[in-house]
Amino acid sequence: MQTIHMDATDNYRRLRDRVDAAAQHVGHAVHLLAVSKTQSASAVRAVAGLGQVAFGENYVQEALRKQRELADLRLEWHAIGPLQSNKCRDVGAHFDWLQSLDRIRLIEPLNRARPAAATPLQVLIQVNIDDEASKSGCAPADIEALAAAIAGAPRLALRGLMAIPAAQADPVDSRVAFARMRVLYDSLHRHHPGVDTLSMGMSADFEAAIAEGATLVRIGSALFGART
Repeated sequence: MQTIHMDATDNYRRLRDRVDAAAQHVGHAVHLLAVSKTQSASAVRAVAGLGQVAFGENYVQEALRKQRELADLRLEWHAIGPLQSNKCRDVGAHFDWLQSLDRIRLIEPLNRARPAAATPLQVLIQVNIDDEASKSGCAPADIEALAAAIAGAPRLALRGLMAIPAAQADPVDSRVAFARMRVLYDSLHRHHPGVDTLSMGMSADFEAAIAEGATLVRIGSALFGART
């Protein structure tokens, strides 16, 4: 386990340099989300010790266990996996961000589950930008209806869009989908000026995503190493 932590330490420093260089090139800030699914709480703690605050989890129950183990740390937890109705209560109550909202019927239970004393749940709309049957996400034509419904929920805050484009052999080829996401994001921002987050780009293609306007990248294997 110690070896994993040391690798993550070196990876994190290299990764931060690459993200910062890409952000400087395009002239806007880019946030790094450490995707910690399947990683141990101790691995998360090690990366948090380097200054990383935001962590993304696909599986709600796994994330809740880590949150309990790491309750002494001030971390920001993002739910990034497909959301089922029976998980709305836990996500609404225990996460800071939801990046994968794609259905209007999930909004009311999320809003109801959010504690009144908590800050609003920060929400991104997931878009199925390449219309892949195997992936979650709404159609581009459905973004505005979802955005209006989120904006009308007092305990939710609309922050922007998220996408997982189809995998490409050459990361440069992903730029076509990333560019389409940027157009959708700009349109959403015109109607909802508080929108400020475009979450796209992962370990293999985050620099291409940043070049097309990503403000948040989700990095797992390039940080923690390939899952086995």
